[in-house]
Amino acid sequence: MTPAELSRTVRHAVCRAVGDGVLRVDVPDRVKIERPRPGGRGDYATGIALRLASRAGRPALEVAEAIRQRVGDEPGIASVEVTGPGFLNFTLHGSAQEQLVEKVLREGPGYGAPRPAATPFPHPDELRARVWAETLARLGAEPRPGEAVRVVPAADQAICERLGTDAARWALLAAAAHDRPKTGEGLLTQHERNPLFRVRYAHARAKALTRNAAVLGFAASTEEPTAAPALIAAVGDHAAVVADAARLRAPDRLARQLEVIADHLLSFQHSVLPVGDEKPSAAHRARLALAEAAGTVLAGGLSLLGISAPEHL
Repeated sequence: MTPAELSRTVRHAVCRAVGDGVLRVDVPDRVKIERPRPGGRGDYATGIALRLASRAGRPALEVAEAIRQRVGDEPGIASVEVTGPGFLNFTLHGSAQEQLVEKVLREGPGYGAPRPAATPFPHPDELRARVWAETLARLGAEPRPGEAVRVVPAADQAICERLGTDAARWALLAAAAHDRPKTGEGLLTQHERNPLFRVRYAHARAKALTRNAAVLGFAASTEEPTAAPALIAAVGDHAAVVADAARLRAPDRLARQLEVIADHLLSFQHSVLPVGDEKPSAAHRARLALAEAAGTVLAGGLSLLGISAPEHL
């Protein structure tokens, strides 16, 4: 069970509590799942009961218990505990990291990708608005009645011809809707200061690690956990970020998340392959699996933005 799946599971439990008449609240659009705070337990935690308590007119501990009773039997959840003032702490069956990495590798670049929207977004006849409308549809966002794409237009309507499709799309999508996109030549620079290059380079490095591991005679495996909490958390957040990007009509959120994953992967990559006379071990195989999962998420995220993910840079 991934963090996104756990978020949906907890939200459904809140729905059931409301349906049973135990809670009288509006069901939230999304339940935030995070790593346990100091004093917490398990793999993941949420403070949703604290958020709902005042609206429900009930103590947070009672709200947490109502949710706990309706979520504990879900497949993939080993146990649920209420700690502190009303935090719900979840322990998953097996290794949460192992399950996440295996799920990403099994689903490939389609991991976290929604079903494309059936209805196109209305938009002004302007380049950036057209790109946003197309991307929102790819993210699965269905327009509400009367809703249209509204973004600050690109100053350069010939950016695609000048920079190429990939760099142009990144420029038009990576800035927030109310910001003017940066369309300078720096988008073509192969340097870490260029976020598009950094994201695509991180993906290419993941592919190179797989090739180099094959030369050394080993492949990815999830037989033991890897101490890379920042990268694991970033990969685990991908599906939720995609959903948020659609819900908030903000593909720039996905672009920023890809930068986060890329930065963590580029820092992590140096530990993946054996060094010197070191022999490949279970730890190396597990690190390679995580690197492959991160690269897979980068490829899928770029695809949702309509940008290619080369294996060589």
